[in-house]
Amino acid sequence: MTTQLVNFAQKTRQAASSLALLSTESKNQAIEAIAVALESARMEIIQANLADCQAATQEGIAKPLYKRLQLDEHKLREAIAGVRDVGKLADPVGKVQIHREIDTGLILKRVTCPLGVLGIIFEARPEAAIQIISLAIKSGNGVILKGGKEALRSCEAIVKAVKQGLSHTAVNPDAVQLLTTREEILELLHLEKYVDLIIPRGSNSFVQFVQDNTRIPVLGHAEGICHLYIDQSADIKKAISITVDAKTQYPSGCNAIETLLIHNSIAGEFLPQIAKALQAENVELRGDQRTLEILPKITPATDTDWGTEYSDLILSVKIVDSLEAAITHINNYGSRHTEGIITEDVKAAEIFQNLVNAAGVYHNCSTRFADGFRYGFGAEVGISTQQMPPRGPVGLEGLVTYKYQMSGDGHIVNTYTGANAKSFTHRDLI
Repeated sequence: MTTQLVNFAQKTRQAASSLALLSTESKNQAIEAIAVALESARMEIIQANLADCQAATQEGIAKPLYKRLQLDEHKLREAIAGVRDVGKLADPVGKVQIHREIDTGLILKRVTCPLGVLGIIFEARPEAAIQIISLAIKSGNGVILKGGKEALRSCEAIVKAVKQGLSHTAVNPDAVQLLTTREEILELLHLEKYVDLIIPRGSNSFVQFVQDNTRIPVLGHAEGICHLYIDQSADIKKAISITVDAKTQYPSGCNAIETLLIHNSIAGEFLPQIAKALQAENVELRGDQRTLEILPKITPATDTDWGTEYSDLILSVKIVDSLEAAITHINNYGSRHTEGIITEDVKAAEIFQNLVNAAGVYHNCSTRFADGFRYGFGAEVGISTQQMPPRGPVGLEGLVTYKYQMSGDGHIVNTYTGANAKSFTHRDLI
């Protein structure tokens, strides 16, 4: 490990310690300063992104990754609006979750506090850096970022603007750092003395690599293999609209559907209509044998298709015999990201939402709503598909932990043991 990176991490740690003590007002002023700085550097950031896109095109970047890489004025404007939304959110630090009298004069509190330093490794999407930084500042954490090589210029321009903005505030600019080489990733994973949480955003294999090569806790978000099940009691018009949105609104998004499941009793009516609507949006359909009997001109699906995140205008289609069969398929092939059911049968929706194992389980709406900004979190550092919390879009609440604080007046445990032990009062004060 290089001395330079250790010094780098030490500075971030020190800056994060100071940040943890700042008032809500000081943090909000810093967040507004970031927004203003990004607006001032708008053209520089967009030009850097254009250079990244041109270089990526020459290197033959995959189409879905290219879509994520692009940062136009609209995306940048949305990202800056997200920064300001984070500033409007309640401060997650210093919240008293438990306030309890253990005995007279002996008081216990459980109080939320920052995690410390976050290590975020992500690919392509440069606006993710903006979201992550604003959430880190608001939650009192330092952050070390490592974007994909394809977004290097964009990330450098963004971080440069952020640091300029922070330089006029109470937040030390060293609280935000950017790594620029692939070699630094492995070094970052070995900085357990300085980094408290790693959040990798990338392929399943990459997330697995991170988990296998660090002793730092990892908040994993891997593939987004999302499904939409069209139940026998679905409203056909509603189902068509939601399916098209869930696949085509932003096909490279991890919350876009990759497999469409259809109950056999409505497949004959629904499939020709949805095929027409999707093909009008240039979606390639890949169907199982029963689907091919209704849509003979589409591509046959293979076993590989059911476990593939296309991140593109490709959708696998399968006919199932029951709600239970749809749930079984989803729990076998899904990535525990976001799953949906379209039905007018409230009982079927309830069964689906209770039995499908995913961070988000939706009824009669698009899976594309799985997003921290749309949830009202202001932004997100990623979407966690793990079983333990935080789960789903991770906003401010996922970036704090808590500590127990106890205050007494000479109290000792011996008073509460033995034959003449005094009893605890255990009286909640809030």
